[in-house]
Amino acid sequence: MICWKCGNNRNLPEKPGRLDVCPKCHSFLHCCYNCKFHQKGAHNDCRESQAEFVQDKANANYCGYFSVKKTDGPVEESKKLLSKEEAEKKWQEMLKKK
Repeated sequence: MICWKCGNNRNLPEKPGRLDVCPKCHSFLHCCYNCKFHQKGAHNDCRESQAEFVQDKANANYCGYFSVKKTDGPVEESKKLLSKEEAEKKWQEMLKKK
């Protein structure tokens, strides 16, 4: 498992308990950002349709659908907003592919 916040992968449990934290940055591991069902923009930012709404995605939760996300590093980078110019450029690239 890899920490969603700092990318640490040393001494982390494969299936974290609800209150387990990353020994490096002390972020909760059993949280939405570390779950394979978390997807920004999906309903409640979760692809599991039966999961209950979780307001604080970085906080520990009781979700029974939690499953560890397989990732290469911190999620923080993907949360950055694009500038207007970057967004326009990506939009134009997408339109060209069709």
